[in-house]
Amino acid sequence: MPLLHLFDLDGTLMYGSAAPIEISRQLGLEHEIAELERAFGAREIGPQDFSRAAHELWSDLTPLHVRAAFDGAPWLAGIRDVWQEIRERGDYCAVVSLSPSFFVELLLEWGAHATHGSLFPEVPFTRPVDVTGVMTPEGKLTVADLLCERFGVTRADCVAYGDSMTDAVLFAALPRSVAVNARPHLAERATHVYEGRDLREAYQLVGGTRPGVAAS
Repeated sequence: MPLLHLFDLDGTLMYGSAAPIEISRQLGLEHEIAELERAFGAREIGPQDFSRAAHELWSDLTPLHVRAAFDGAPWLAGIRDVWQEIRERGDYCAVVSLSPSFFVELLLEWGAHATHGSLFPEVPFTRPVDVTGVMTPEGKLTVADLLCERFGVTRADCVAYGDSMTDAVLFAALPRSVAVNARPHLAERATHVYEGRDLREAYQLVGGTRPGVAAS
């Protein structure tokens, strides 16, 4: 049975940063997004409020800003190599993130089979964000189930990669998980823990395993 690898983006595929931070940096709004990130991390606001506030903050955003943010982000090494190997093995890889869909979707260019983020209007914005389309930690599991159906696998065939408590629901529901540069409270919930800047090393912790087969 193939495996489905489910990757978080912020703090996981991206080292020490997040898509909203990189986007805001292009607009000179580092202080403003840092306050939103602080409030979100302290659970003073939820994903919907964060997305609504970020949408308002990014009123001058253009596609050029988005591309510059993506190209300049501190990505882990080896992402495309890992996804190519996953494809060659007949497995699947997807990115499931709370970050804006217009940013997450760019990872399709690197070989992801699917990407899911918080649904934002097309850039430049001419419409408000519909908060019903904002991804939540619980929504990540819903998306995982939909991807399982799409690719003909079950939760038992999934591996989750994440770094924060927004990944905890997914980690709790799936049999294998890799905490990547994670906060301690998530790392203790993972089946594997990785610290470093190369996704190839994190992938090797679980890449060769199959349900019921011990890693060599």
